[in-house]
Amino acid sequence: MSKMSELAAELSELRRCGETLISISETLAALFSAGEEEVPKEPEKTYSFTDVRAILADKSRSGHTTAVKDLLHKYGADKLSELDPKYYAVIIADVEAL
Repeated sequence: MSKMSELAAELSELRRCGETLISISETLAALFSAGEEEVPKEPEKTYSFTDVRAILADKSRSGHTTAVKDLLHKYGADKLSELDPKYYAVIIADVEAL
């Protein structure tokens, strides 16, 4: 066998090994990502100022006035109108835990 044909055979074998490695890596990636796809994320509910006000007022009337005020302070507000809207969903989750 000449040096050129020997080199061509080696290159062909190297290419086959590379394709096998790519196939194995794709299979492993699919296996590992399959576990992540099984748990769908719930879309975060958005609340308006009016929604938050109604929920907090209801909790306050139920005897949790101090807890509601403490939650507002926790998120940097003295009153609801000062609360950053990005905290609406979080504060509702906290209030529902009361």
